[in-house]
Amino acid sequence: MSARQQGMVSRFPAGGVAAVQAPCPAPAGEALSLEGISHDFDTVTAADDVHLSVEPEELLCLLGPSGCGKTTLLRFAAGLERPQHGQVRIGNQLMSDSGSSTWIPPEQRHVGLVFQDAVLFPHLSVLDNVGFGLPKMAARERDQRSRALLAQLGLAPFAESFPHVLSGGQQQRVALARALAPAPRIMLLDEPFSGLDARLRDRIRDDTLHLLKRNGTATLLVTHDPEEALFMADRIAVMRDGRIVQQGNPTDIYCNPQDPFVVRFFGDVNEVRGVVADGRVETPVGPVEARGLADGTAVQVLIRPEALQVEKRPGPRDHSGSHVLMSRLLGGASFIHLCVHQGNDEFHMHAHMPGVYLPERNDPIDIHLDPTQVFVFPVQ
Repeated sequence: MSARQQGMVSRFPAGGVAAVQAPCPAPAGEALSLEGISHDFDTVTAADDVHLSVEPEELLCLLGPSGCGKTTLLRFAAGLERPQHGQVRIGNQLMSDSGSSTWIPPEQRHVGLVFQDAVLFPHLSVLDNVGFGLPKMAARERDQRSRALLAQLGLAPFAESFPHVLSGGQQQRVALARALAPAPRIMLLDEPFSGLDARLRDRIRDDTLHLLKRNGTATLLVTHDPEEALFMADRIAVMRDGRIVQQGNPTDIYCNPQDPFVVRFFGDVNEVRGVVADGRVETPVGPVEARGLADGTAVQVLIRPEALQVEKRPGPRDHSGSHVLMSRLLGGASFIHLCVHQGNDEFHMHAHMPGVYLPERNDPIDIHLDPTQVFVFPVQ
């Protein structure tokens, strides 16, 4: 049975599960659409004219810092909150419209929810937890579907176990299977991996991504982790202070950021100031092109640590030129703290070099710049 032949949501028990009532038609057009959403909580703007859509079978990641409004948008999609302005559509059906009395309650929206904490029913087995959202399905079919989802997540041996014997990661996978069991129109994931340790989180992300893609489930994932967004998403919407700053596929977002906020959110940067002259700006590590900016424009130059390629050169260990202050191995890359000379001025900068590259303190260096990892913006 395909995801789109399954049923509709009737209620949300603990852990964000939905129960099947009756078959629902395949959604036409966008799986989810938020149109002109604005909402204030007293003096805090949670959403400011947000337009956001999720295509069928797409995984869209809503990325931003805590308090930027991303979870509020997810709650609008689920029907757990009603926006003050704008419309919410799921498939071709209008769920909420501030300009009319239209309001479809959450139990009729055909969505699956998974939150940060996997709240499972402790008195039910893993199998019964997954099947809880399928009360209208024949017992045999419910058992088959539940076991199939558990098998896809590597949990088949735990079908008869109870939640208290599972690890945190296993419990989160059960919550995911339970939310997917009714084949919702769209999955809404609210930072579901943030409570897991780093190694386990990577594995659960991978399992989750494979399962969602295998089932062709349209998904909205909320996270504050840029690495998670790059790994999981087909498309990323970066959010700040209730607004979408930039949308695009992961490569576009990372390689062609349109705002300094986006550059900084994806990792540490070296920042220098300058003025455009002859279409470029001078920096301590060399000239950088300033396309589209007029001469005389004051600019900020954001240089990712990966842009600095460090090469030791012969010479005495002293402070007469650019040199190493410290180097540390981070695992897959090496971190190098640099003292960069530009005339009589010194600048402290950070570089990341792939693999094990650990020059010693005060080693003289040459620095080569990768311009694809450098971004120039007018000073704001």
